[in-house]
Amino acid sequence: MTHKPVPITVAYGDGIGPEIMQATLNVLEAAGASIAPETIDIGEKIYLGGQTNGIEPSSWESLRRTKVFLKSPITTPQGGGYKSLNVSMRKALGLYANVRPCIAYAPFVSTKHPDMDLIIVRENEEDLYAGIEHRQTEEVFQCLKLITRPGCERIVRYAFEYAKQQNRKRVTCFVKDNIMKLTDGLFHQIFTEIAAQYPDIQSDSMIVDIGAARVADTPEDFDVLVMPNLYGDIISDIAAQIAGSVGMAGSANIGDQCAMFEAIHGSAPDIAGRNIANPSALLHGAIQMLVHIGQNGVAEKIHHAWLATLEEGLHTADIYRQDLSKKRMGTIEFADAVIARLGQSPKYLTAPSYANSKPLVLPAVRHKEPCKKELVGIDIFLQWQEGEPKLLGDDLNSYGSPELILKLITNRGVKVWPEGFPETYCVDHWRCRFMSSNNLLSFNEVLALQTRLHKAGFDVVKTENLYTFNKEPGFAAVHG
Repeated sequence: MTHKPVPITVAYGDGIGPEIMQATLNVLEAAGASIAPETIDIGEKIYLGGQTNGIEPSSWESLRRTKVFLKSPITTPQGGGYKSLNVSMRKALGLYANVRPCIAYAPFVSTKHPDMDLIIVRENEEDLYAGIEHRQTEEVFQCLKLITRPGCERIVRYAFEYAKQQNRKRVTCFVKDNIMKLTDGLFHQIFTEIAAQYPDIQSDSMIVDIGAARVADTPEDFDVLVMPNLYGDIISDIAAQIAGSVGMAGSANIGDQCAMFEAIHGSAPDIAGRNIANPSALLHGAIQMLVHIGQNGVAEKIHHAWLATLEEGLHTADIYRQDLSKKRMGTIEFADAVIARLGQSPKYLTAPSYANSKPLVLPAVRHKEPCKKELVGIDIFLQWQEGEPKLLGDDLNSYGSPELILKLITNRGVKVWPEGFPETYCVDHWRCRFMSSNNLLSFNEVLALQTRLHKAGFDVVKTENLYTFNKEPGFAAVHG
């Protein structure tokens, strides 16, 4: 039975993008993929044409209609004002899960980790990638780290459901909640809650710094990793590189309605047009796409032929080694070699089966019952350069009230008043914490304090209301 071709949106991108996309599409066509590509322009040309997010409004129509996007790398112009198209895509289309397999292909591709076979599931929409940044003073810039309960629940459950479907045995969470106790603490808490619902899958967590070190040293110890956005971005690139080459790692970006498939590497403009780029990463993204649209048999056929090509020592420049490889191949020549081996299976490497693979359908996230939320204080951030912390503390004390008392001042997160150390280096950015004297604080009193400070000439650059939720503080304790 012939399948009606599935519409997909395709972008050739920048740099090496057009070369590896053409090579990938050649393989898909030869393998019998039933797809109907629609091409859109994205990237550098669109940026320089005046679209600061790198995509024309008309291109969104194709993406939202096909709901499947095969994308080559793009170049973001240097300088300010240009937004990351990848981040914009992931957030606008709700692509919350980034799935990156990182597998070694020893002995046919050089690696120090021949038994490496791990999956990194990365949260894709929030964390520092929310892109909310401000310059607050002459010396201080801020980037907001946003972690949400629904965001954590979706990505952690996705990781466990993926492990269950793929018969993986263990899911490990990487966080930094010894420092970021509220944001990463929430991610860890939800990981623990959801892990308890999957008793047949082992679960554990690590602080991300030692976790990253162990991925670099003994990646074969891991199975499925799940983590917030920034850690996942960094560690998946490290994992891909130590597996053999970042040029072989594909990526799936999955949402409830849309999906995007791509190589994890950049546009590499320094080698563009030379027919030497490895198309394998985008090809692996395309294999993930074929599984997503239900063409599992074609996905297997391509993957098996690709493995057979590696085993014969037919390699592109990034993985070519004189002692391992038989022939150095260009981009199109490598794709042709894969096409010539369609129908073959690897003799030594494990031939993957996609028979049981299909898009995961997760239950909708349920919002929890609201907590009792009470205003108990305010952090007021000032730009101030007029002397020692004691001078600021003594001055600010007089602007408080019986209901709202100055408790402490920090600089870059470290307490400098009262009882600060003279050794602490200070910049022009001061957090001044005023707390309620009786936990019955009205918002009018908070506004009145800000008005008094403004009239007195203080430069208030930011405020954060301090709340408790069911009597639990919703703000971090202070260092120092």
